[in-house]
Amino acid sequence: MSEKSVTNVCTRGGRRNWTKALLAGCMLVSAVGPWAGSVSWADTSSMIKPSNPAQRIPDFVELVKQVKPAVVSITSMIRSDAVEGEGGGMGMGGGPFPFPFPFQMMPQPSKQLIEARGSGFVISADGYVVTNNHVVKGATKVTVTLDDGTTLPAKVVGRDGKTDLALLKVTPTQKLPFIELGESDDVQPGEWVIAVGNPYGLGGTVTAGIVSARGRDINEGPYDNFIQVDAPINRGNSGGPLFTQDGKVVGVNTAILSPSGGGSIGIGFAIPSDTVRSVVDQLRKTGHVVRGYLGVNAQVISPVMASALNLPAPAAAGAPPAGALVASVSQDSPAEKAGLKAEDVITDFNGQKIASPHDLAVRVAAVAPGTQVTIGFVRAGKAQTATTKIGNLASATGDAGKTASTAGGQHLGVALAPLNRDTRQQLGLPQDTHGVVVSDVEAGSPADQAGIRPGDVIQSVGGQQVDMPKAAVSLVKAAMAAKKPVLLRILRDGQSLFIAISPDGSAAGLPADNGAGSGDDDDN
Repeated sequence: MSEKSVTNVCTRGGRRNWTKALLAGCMLVSAVGPWAGSVSWADTSSMIKPSNPAQRIPDFVELVKQVKPAVVSITSMIRSDAVEGEGGGMGMGGGPFPFPFPFQMMPQPSKQLIEARGSGFVISADGYVVTNNHVVKGATKVTVTLDDGTTLPAKVVGRDGKTDLALLKVTPTQKLPFIELGESDDVQPGEWVIAVGNPYGLGGTVTAGIVSARGRDINEGPYDNFIQVDAPINRGNSGGPLFTQDGKVVGVNTAILSPSGGGSIGIGFAIPSDTVRSVVDQLRKTGHVVRGYLGVNAQVISPVMASALNLPAPAAAGAPPAGALVASVSQDSPAEKAGLKAEDVITDFNGQKIASPHDLAVRVAAVAPGTQVTIGFVRAGKAQTATTKIGNLASATGDAGKTASTAGGQHLGVALAPLNRDTRQQLGLPQDTHGVVVSDVEAGSPADQAGIRPGDVIQSVGGQQVDMPKAAVSLVKAAMAAKKPVLLRILRDGQSLFIAISPDGSAAGLPADNGAGSGDDDDN
C-alpha cells in the first residue's frame, strides 16, 4: 500500500476520523525525510525512561524448575461416610478449615466412593511422600501422580490426626527427585515463600507471597503452631510444600481462612517443618506417633493473676504476662516427680521460653518419652528450676484431657459451707478433699458475673489452704484491705483452676489453652 493510500485510510472523513483511526492503531508514516520509518510524535525530551531499580522483585523461575519435580498430586478414593464425617473439608466459611479437595465426584452407586485430590511432596529417593492426614483419611485407594505424569499406587504408612500429617510410600522404578525439610524456626515474618501444589486439580501450580506470622493457633488441633502466609493457596493445595528461597520445605499447606468457604483471600496456614520432621520420622519407623507427657493442667495468666502471684512485670509495657500457670499436677506424673505444684508458673521448658499453656503443650508433645528435660518456673515470686524425664502421653492417666475455665469479681458474693462427709459424697469428692464449698451465689454479684457456681470448692486463698468458711472470708478481707489481688484456687468437676480478684473490682481467670489439656489425651 502506498503512502497516499495509507494517508487516505487514516484521514478519510476529516479530523474526527483521523482521531478514531489513531485510537484504532493507525500511524501516519512518511516515506522520505527525517521522520522516515518513525512515528510522528511530539518532542520526546521529557519522556520518562525508567532505570533498573536497585532492588527487584524476586524471580523464582530457577527455584521452581529445581523443586517442582518433587511435588506430586494425590488422588484418594474415599468412602462417602468418611467424607460426610469430615465435612469434606468444604463448606466451613467464616473460619479456618482444611481444604483437601478441589472438587468431589458423585458417589459411585456400587461402591459409594468419592474421588478427591490433594497435594504432596517426595522426601526420599525410594518413594516416601508427605501429605495431609485429611487428604487420605478414610481412603480405600490412594495414587500418586508425579510431575512427569507417572501415576503410582501408594500405601499409607501412617497418619497423625492431631497434626494433620500423613506419610505415604510408592515403589518407583528409579530414584525419585526429592526435597529437604528446612528449619521453620528460622523463618521470619516478611520473608518470601513459594507454594506448589494441585489447586482445583490444576497440578504443578506455583504461587508466591510472604510469611505473615508464626505460631498461629487456629483451634484446629491441640498442637496448632501454624505459619501464616499470604501466598494464594486453595482447595487441593492441602499437603503441598511451602518453600523458602533456599529451596527447602518450611511448611506443609493445610488450611485457609475464607469467609465464604471458597477460595483464598490471602490467609493460609502451613504446618511448620520442625513439626513435620518429628512426626514423619516416627511414622516412618513405627507407623504411629508418641508424644511427650508432663502431667500438668495449665491456664493462661492475666495481669491481675500476675500481680497476685508476684510475677515480674513484662519487659514491654502493656505486654501480656508470659508463662503457664499450673492449676493442678497429675499424680505420679513427671511434673509431680519434678516437684511442681499448683500455683507454680512455668516460664521455660528445656531452654525454650514458654509464652502460654498452648506453647507449653506444643513443646512437651514434641519431646520423645524418656527424654530428660529442665523446667524453669516461678514459685512465690522466686525463679527455680527442676529436671524430670518426660512420660508417654499414650499411657498417661489421671487429669489428661481436662480444661479449666474461670472468672472472678471484686468480692465473692457467695454463701460458703464447710465440707463434711455428706457434702463430699453429694459432690462426688474423695473424702480427703479439703476446702470450703460454695452453697449459693448471689444473683448479679461479682461472683455470679465471674462464673462461680454452687458446688465449687474453694481450696486456697492467696496460696493458703482453707478448710473453714471463716478462714476464707478473713483471708479475702485482709487482701482487699491491703489493696492486693487475691488468688483463689477452685476445685470444679474434679479439676483445679484459679481466679484472681483485684481490689478495683476486676477479675481474671481465662480458660486453659486448648493445647494445654483439651481432647481425650492432649494434656501437657
